Amino acid sequence: MKLASLKAGGRDGTLIVVDRSLSVYRAVPDIAPTLQRALETWGETAPRLKAVYDELNRNTTMGEKVAMSALASPLPRAYQWLDGSAYLTHIERVRKARGADMPPSFLTDPLMYQGGSDVFLGPWDTVTVRDEAWGIDFEAEVAVVTDDVPAGVGTEAAGQHIKLIMLVNDVSLRNLIPNELAKGFGFLQGKPPTAFSPVAVTPDELGESWRENKVHLPLRIYLNEAFFGDPNAGQDMQFDFAALICHAAKTRPLSAGTILGSGTVSNADLQRGFACLAEKRVVEIIGEGEAKTPFMRYGDRVRIEMLDAQNHSIFGAIKQTVQPCPP
Repeated sequence: MKLASLKAGGRDGTLIVVDRSLSVYRAVPDIAPTLQRALETWGETAPRLKAVYDELNRNTTMGEKVAMSALASPLPRAYQWLDGSAYLTHIERVRKARGADMPPSFLTDPLMYQGGSDVFLGPWDTVTVRDEAWGIDFEAEVAVVTDDVPAGVGTEAAGQHIKLIMLVNDVSLRNLIPNELAKGFGFLQGKPPTAFSPVAVTPDELGESWRENKVHLPLRIYLNEAFFGDPNAGQDMQFDFAALICHAAKTRPLSAGTILGSGTVSNADLQRGFACLAEKRVVEIIGEGEAKTPFMRYGDRVRIEMLDAQNHSIFGAIKQTVQPCPP
């Protein structure tokens, strides 16, 4: 099943069901007005939404044409957005570039921060930044959305709370982050609004590619229409999504609609390329002594997408351009 939100309908958008080919949709106000409402009553609403989805796939003439620019994030805002760092090759390379070893605890205890979730960008919305000197970067990730998760949930049970999967562009302002982290109190200014894929999909849509609570497919990234990387999201993932949920819920419950990100997808095989500029830059520093790849500038474009075995887009593409903030 594939679900999305139209920008029309207020801050939480209007829930729509999208067919498998991402060509048509149907609004479902009689089932749930918003995706947040659907997640809060998932046991009741999911079968009804699935019936609409199956009907759309049988007869696309029953739907309206999808316009990606009219879509908000599947959840235009959320009660909670947590981002992990599940790919240790990414952490190891970043630390190595500044001469720091990776602590042994990183192998068993995930890194995670709580990001701003009151405003998310639509998948085709412009990324606006006041100053190019802030070090504008994209971060291509995978995320899951949960229903209500009890505090102290076990690993096996945690996987059952994963209801939807999305792609992520976790925009970062790299030159602001070091001073923030030096304060020992986490990200704030270095993390402007995050963007998610046009649609969120249920795990069954991925077939055999969803196993071990991971997405075993390449995440394709293009910068200014040039190939940048296709790291496999299922490889080199130290902590699967169930483990990340357990970590987040160790001492508190998670509300339905909680979004939990994987962190920047990264593979040990450098031939797969990269999912963010920062990692490419640190590999250049390690190998050549200096970073040669610049951060994004105004007018630069990023595309993040995932294809199935038949080369069909699963989630739709995140397509964003960086521009200065309007006066």
